[in-house]
Amino acid sequence: MKDEKAPRGPLLLRTVFFILGFSLVFVALGTLFSGSVILLGGTTGIINLVSGGIVIILGLNIIFDFVAALNREKRFHPTARPRGLAGSFLAGLAFGAGWSPCVGPILGGILFLAGQSGELGRAVMYLTAYSLGLGLPFLAAALFFAAFLKGMGRMRKHLPAAKRAGGLLLVFIGFLIMFGKFGEMNIFFLKMGGVLARWAGGGSAATRFVPALILAVTAALPPLLRRLAGRKPFTLPGAVFSGLMSILAATQ
Repeated sequence: MKDEKAPRGPLLLRTVFFILGFSLVFVALGTLFSGSVILLGGTTGIINLVSGGIVIILGLNIIFDFVAALNREKRFHPTARPRGLAGSFLAGLAFGAGWSPCVGPILGGILFLAGQSGELGRAVMYLTAYSLGLGLPFLAAALFFAAFLKGMGRMRKHLPAAKRAGGLLLVFIGFLIMFGKFGEMNIFFLKMGGVLARWAGGGSAATRFVPALILAVTAALPPLLRRLAGRKPFTLPGAVFSGLMSILAATQ
């Protein structure tokens, strides 16, 4: 698979089934967790305090790593590789059920968030979004496997900072849940969406110029950053990204 000329179709299809496997596990967890909270009924304030407190602890643990049990993982080494689409799907189920760095603090925080909502539909939506966020990098890796291996080597030094950022985000969400403000944040973003929609509907030149400028600058960033780092300005993924952003900018 390190050969850039190798066909990507079979790998991409198996990756999709792998993602469907762990997505099913995560959505099922969210549904069960939210359903159990609904059965409690009439205890929203207590649930908010407990859920928010646990999410805060999970976030702090990501930063300071003081509960070692949350970072443990159990691995098994099968004698034969999973074969076919069914094998990829079963591997995804096993991944979702047993990979503790994935089903640890971050997923725990999202599960408590889903449970705090008390709505099955919203719980499914949260865990589906989580699965998409986890799955898209797998799809990108399948499409650009050789570039992915090179990129991972360069990204390792940034993983601690990304980990701390994720922990801080969980702590922030935990406080929102604890004080019952998470719903208000959603309302804020909905209002901002309405403001942007009214601005876009004004038909002024700025409504076309500003988005086009943002997209054009975004398209120029990958080659510019690589040039500043002393590398060739374009890789295949960077060229695709810059090309798409340029097309979108031109259509504004």
